[in-house]
Amino acid sequence: MKGWDPGQATSRARLHLMLRLVRIEHTLFSLPFAYLGAVLSCPGCLDLWNTILIGLAVLGLRTASMSYNNIADLDIDRDNPRTRGRPLASGALTVRDAWILVALGSVVYYASALLLNEPALILSPILWILAMSYPHHKRALPWSHYHLGLVLGFIVFGGGVAVCGECSTSMGWILSRVPWIYLLAVTFWVAGFDIPYSIQDVEFDRSHGLHSIPSDYGEHSGLVASRITHLLAGILFTVSVPLYNLGILSLAGTATGLVLLIAQHYIIRSRGRNGIPVAFNLNMLIGILVPLSIIIDVLLKLYM
Repeated sequence: MKGWDPGQATSRARLHLMLRLVRIEHTLFSLPFAYLGAVLSCPGCLDLWNTILIGLAVLGLRTASMSYNNIADLDIDRDNPRTRGRPLASGALTVRDAWILVALGSVVYYASALLLNEPALILSPILWILAMSYPHHKRALPWSHYHLGLVLGFIVFGGGVAVCGECSTSMGWILSRVPWIYLLAVTFWVAGFDIPYSIQDVEFDRSHGLHSIPSDYGEHSGLVASRITHLLAGILFTVSVPLYNLGILSLAGTATGLVLLIAQHYIIRSRGRNGIPVAFNLNMLIGILVPLSIIIDVLLKLYM
């Protein structure tokens, strides 16, 4: 079975190919969590300057990591019928093109951290290494779903450091301000979807010695692991509302997100692999709805 892949290129236009290579919509999917980390760490510290720099940092990191992911997985993507249509695997873009994007994205990321503050620059390699090491995880261990979750979870961390580093150079104080519960919630939320997503490649992964929970332990075990992981995410998202003294808008956004989370599992259970594209879009919606409701809630409380 070929399966569904959101990374397919539908045009030969060079800009389109580059945007597909880095999955530009995933940057939009990541960005709200950076601002979530910022407003929860220091509600009054987010101004226009650091808002722009945080956005550039996320864009740079995503561009570098997604481009490198495609380079590291090139042999896999060329062999896998599901991913042969990706810009690099199909030959529409060259490895040189991808390395240029890795370099440019890394420069933008580290330059943004430098312009933000010293603690942001000091801690910036943590996110970069975490993101760049992700594609190698599945070659050795079945837990890459949680590695991917941590990559997005640490975007929350990055947003917090970006604003708190302006107020203090004390790493202890800065780290104490990071909303760690949301970092964990985002980690489990992303991992919980990536597990059923990887079911599309179970047969291919087994034949090529690649690891995931479904390929190592079976599809049923993968779905059970996904439900447990999303249950943990749901609990963490829910307890965060009173823990961070959030209001009714945050509660409504979180509750809607949980309903969409349950809907994903219902769709995948009823439709199997054919339900993954719909579940993917619901997951994207959660990634916008939940953090934006919290950001707006915090800012309204602060300025009204």
